[in-house]
Amino acid sequence: MFAALTADHTEAERRRMAYRAVAVATGVLLGFALCGELLLRALGIELAAFRIAGGALLFVLSLDMVMVRHSGLRTTTEPEEKESGERADISVFPLAIPLTAGPGAMTSVVLLMGQAGGDLRRSALVLAELALVLALTLACFLSTGRLMKVLGLTGVNVVTRVSGLLLAALAVQFVLDGVLAVVRAA
Repeated sequence: MFAALTADHTEAERRRMAYRAVAVATGVLLGFALCGELLLRALGIELAAFRIAGGALLFVLSLDMVMVRHSGLRTTTEPEEKESGERADISVFPLAIPLTAGPGAMTSVVLLMGQAGGDLRRSALVLAELALVLALTLACFLSTGRLMKVLGLTGVNVVTRVSGLLLAALAVQFVLDGVLAVVRAA
């Protein structure tokens, strides 16, 4: 996904977006790990609603990738463009949120921290696993430049469309999981 979303950026821009995306995703996921259950409960939001909303956003993005059109999800607003002074920066949306720190990841960290039940060792293990996954994600993001050179423009376009199809399926799965959770709870 990272390679497809950053195909028209320089290596330096991709590296900066990779670090920024993982940093933002880390902050979001740590926040949800430590306070997510409390926040959702206070707002009256079910985890299923998170899955459905995230799935809907990802589906729109997948359409952009497959149909090679722009819905506004992968481009910045005019004020954001002025602030960045650069080309569209997808590091926060959609790369950090919802692709890296999406509804599945947020839900997972909330559930895993809940299962830790306040036990400091178990909570620390969940946070260590989260750190490992995010480090591996960053490593994958940083290695895409070499992959893009091997694939060339046609290969990147093929990967973009196939990734879009996979993302569409993932988005539908998020929505189905959310709907099933609502149905089971009823």
